[in-house]
Amino acid sequence: MLLSKGKDAKVIHELNIKEAPAGAISRYWLHVVTDGMGVPTHIPIIIAKGRKPGKTLGLTAAVHGNELNGIPVIQRLFNEIDIEELEGNIVGVPVVNVPSLLRKRRRFIDGTDLNHIMPGNPNGNMSQVYAWRVVNRIVKHFDFLVDLHTASNGRVNSYYIRADMADEIVRKMAQLQNAQIIVHNPPSDGTLRGTADEMGIPAITLEVGNPNTFQKGLIRDGLTGVHNLLGYLGMTNSDVEEISDETVLCQKSYWIYTDKGGILNVHPHVTDIVEKGAIIATLRNVFGDVVMEYKSPERGVVIGKSVNPICQTGGRILHLGILR
Repeated sequence: MLLSKGKDAKVIHELNIKEAPAGAISRYWLHVVTDGMGVPTHIPIIIAKGRKPGKTLGLTAAVHGNELNGIPVIQRLFNEIDIEELEGNIVGVPVVNVPSLLRKRRRFIDGTDLNHIMPGNPNGNMSQVYAWRVVNRIVKHFDFLVDLHTASNGRVNSYYIRADMADEIVRKMAQLQNAQIIVHNPPSDGTLRGTADEMGIPAITLEVGNPNTFQKGLIRDGLTGVHNLLGYLGMTNSDVEEISDETVLCQKSYWIYTDKGGILNVHPHVTDIVEKGAIIATLRNVFGDVVMEYKSPERGVVIGKSVNPICQTGGRILHLGILR
């Protein structure tokens, strides 16, 4: 297998799959912006290009700088892929938000959440320009997209999918991940996934666990889901694992917030089913007195929850998925 070493990675300004050598895995640095000292900021790109032409699957991770589990999913995929059997192309972007990854921060350097402002603006502020160039120099060249995320700071997530389940192809992409939970989430929401959908690129968001860490089991699950998708698309000879009948489908989801501050204890675990009226959290003051018990407004599944006990007014309690 021909493999270009990292030190030989070529600097590019836009993804051009046609220029990548067939039957090889190539590495690139995509120049996306320049910092305050005029130093280029480069996004790492990996391209596996089969000898046979075909579709392009894009894999992106670390749109938020503290969401790390997606990085080894992409790395391991390129280590495992048999380039001789690959039909089409796989493009891996292990780190989208490079400035925030280096600073160990979730948001972009101007305090903006990149995954709320897609597709950005070519003439906007620094985060808008960065987002626009990611979409227009990289993502627009994909035929399918899997965007890998995790929970945010102070929270934990189940292994779940966000997808427009009204789209037949997207629905199948989601089901092939064998996730614990799938949430129906239409596009036009400012996310990278939603923007790709609007561009006619079937896309899903794969939420792979918790921030600031590598979780081996969830990384392995995410990798299996991507292999399932490659097999289903006919890009590889991978066996497609049976779709799990234990996956919980949600028609929508939302966060429940506190209306007071204090020390918060969220009772249910992720993936638990909670009934309407069930106590989901207890809030105490600094002296240990119970000041509030929060109840579930309706029956649903716990997609994610807060694990940081120190909670100001308006803090998150849990992410509730409403069952179909």
